[in-house]
Amino acid sequence: MAGGAFWNSQERAKEVVAQVKSLRVWIEPFDKLWSRSQSALEMDEMLEADPDPDMIAEVEREASSIREETDAFKLKSLLQGRDDWRDAQVEISAGAGGTEAQDWAQMLMRMYTRWAERRGYSVEILDMSEGEEAGIKGAVLEIKGLYSFGFLKPEAGVHRLVRISPFDSQARRHTSFASIFVYPVVDNEINIEIRDDDIKMDVFRASGAGGQHVNKTSSAVRLTHIPSGIVVTCQQERSQGKNRATAMKQLKNRLYQLEAEKQAAVKAKMDANKQDVSFGSQIRSYVFQPYTMVNDHRTELKITDVQKVMDGAIDPFIEEYLKQHGGAKGGMA
Repeated sequence: MAGGAFWNSQERAKEVVAQVKSLRVWIEPFDKLWSRSQSALEMDEMLEADPDPDMIAEVEREASSIREETDAFKLKSLLQGRDDWRDAQVEISAGAGGTEAQDWAQMLMRMYTRWAERRGYSVEILDMSEGEEAGIKGAVLEIKGLYSFGFLKPEAGVHRLVRISPFDSQARRHTSFASIFVYPVVDNEINIEIRDDDIKMDVFRASGAGGQHVNKTSSAVRLTHIPSGIVVTCQQERSQGKNRATAMKQLKNRLYQLEAEKQAAVKAKMDANKQDVSFGSQIRSYVFQPYTMVNDHRTELKITDVQKVMDGAIDPFIEEYLKQHGGAKGGMA
């Protein structure tokens, strides 16, 4: 990276820097934990020969801290999907329930914003459609921070709210729904990089119009892109160099379209995972009345402090899901 040639390709350099950064997130904490655990073991051996109550208490506190950090490291080790390290795009949509659902969608937007702030992530509102009376019809948030996509993948699904409606003059209990979907944030620009080793070039005499020169020289060019099998040919120009340049442009266009179609297919697959935003399809229920309880129906984890959860304390649900199911949810691994 220190070499000047490294920065010749800005896009490639950015990609490598991002990969290095993501690896450091694993290596540096592991090295620190290893060093601390070795020091604690050495202290423990010394205390066997010369017990000191104050030192014993200090070693026990350090051991407890190491265990907590090790558990957190183990949890993050479950995030091994291809895109888990990326930033996250969170799409929130109000479902069945009218104004109630729109208010609920806004409450969820606040919850995820608070969660991100707790972790030191930044949040940008990419799009938001306000409700007719209150709340929002939908919003798209971009949450920036290492592994934000990996942590938020388990949140994709339908979220159900049960409460006494603040919009009902008769103070009746209402049930509302909103959907959450999570995408990894990838580069908007599709960068087509063609290696010389991936191209087979054949030259031949052009046919058709062009006069005697066309028939006497091998100016026509056929390029075969070996990884994709795409073949392009150009014989319009009299110069082999010009024909090759034109063929390369065709090849890049074809590869660009191929990559765009692949990305569209991935998005279509992810969109197909979206559920009907209505009763019976929820992954989690938030009950405000007649009792307070947040219940994750996939893991059976229940938390009674619903207000704390709405203030962004959703890590227990994420952690329990990752422990039981790993980082598989999301379709991008």
